[in-house]
Amino acid sequence: MSQITQLNLLEMLQFLWLIPLLLGTLGLFLSLWIVIPAPTYSLLPLGVGAPEVSPWLIGINVSTLLLTITIHNYSFLTLGLIGLILSLLPVSQLPKTNSQFATEMINSLGNGYLQKIPPDLHSKMRPQPFILPDVFRGIGQSAVRIERGITFASPDQVALKLNLYQPLEKKKYPGLMILYGGAWRKGSPNTYEKFSCYMAAQGYSVIAIDYRHAPRYKFPTQIEDVKAAWQYIQDNGEQWGIDLERMAVIGRSSGGHLATLAAYQDNGIPFRAVVNYYAPTDLIAGYYDPPFPNPIGSHTILQNFLGGTPKDFPELYQQASLNSYIRPNLPPSLLIYGSRDHIVQAKFGRQFSSQLREANNLAIWLEIPWAEHAFDAIFSGIGNQLALYYTERFIASVLYS
Repeated sequence: MSQITQLNLLEMLQFLWLIPLLLGTLGLFLSLWIVIPAPTYSLLPLGVGAPEVSPWLIGINVSTLLLTITIHNYSFLTLGLIGLILSLLPVSQLPKTNSQFATEMINSLGNGYLQKIPPDLHSKMRPQPFILPDVFRGIGQSAVRIERGITFASPDQVALKLNLYQPLEKKKYPGLMILYGGAWRKGSPNTYEKFSCYMAAQGYSVIAIDYRHAPRYKFPTQIEDVKAAWQYIQDNGEQWGIDLERMAVIGRSSGGHLATLAAYQDNGIPFRAVVNYYAPTDLIAGYYDPPFPNPIGSHTILQNFLGGTPKDFPELYQQASLNSYIRPNLPPSLLIYGSRDHIVQAKFGRQFSSQLREANNLAIWLEIPWAEHAFDAIFSGIGNQLALYYTERFIASVLYS
């Protein structure tokens, strides 16, 4: 080996210690967000994403430890160890959480609830609540028919549009209406399109709808828009191949609030099932008991939506709160929340679920201990894999019962 080559090799070895330092620092920094709540909106993606991609972080932290041992420089061993312990937290909670979810589903729907699902539909569902390779490669998507930008109403000269997602084979399918989240202030039917496509491939006509946004348009404008979308679906459902007798509604966050409200109101939309992902339920209690930290400013959000504080508009806040509509014979409801949610605290959803049951309604409560608000934005993340597994089984068992 020439002297020049030896010198180059020595120079490279001198800087080799930087690799575990940089890798360990990155792994620990990202892993910390599994336990540290995001204090601001700009940091919220870290709090949402870190638990969901924890298998990736495990890989980074293990690599740090292996490199540290390989180069015999143990200065950064602590970085890798702390990062590894933190990144293992969500995965370590997965078996117990899944067991609790499976028991909750059986207790609510009965031992034979899976037998209600047609075999061809069941065969398309995810075979396991969690598939590790899917975290890295993504959840497979089958081809579906998509028609975007269908105008269903134009109130106040605002064109409200919907997207239609359907299986490739043209026949009659049960329908799922999807309402996006976004604090009632933003979003579109394209939001969470991976979920819409996934459910369409399973054998549903998925209709993702739009609604007018706060602060320009305040409650109850949004519910009026949901009802307008429902009327349009009724008028066109037959030609689209939608089974209007088997319709469910799914919403996330503010969209989950609107979806549940539309189904629970007196003379509401006759949905057969409701899926509520981390929706606000008691808006008065939510206003006076905000999360800490409060990264999106919940007081401002609610004032934008309702025009003021609960003292200014007590009746309107009550009218917009889901717990105002609890009574017997409401549609079966699946409620999925994250224990670490710092936008909509899980305790409100948990209380709402208990109130539904006290009124003799079928309400399934699934709480993911490591999950933040909007955890399912990471479609292949461990939280969404778990939620998706039980969501598709709940919908199928109710719509085909």
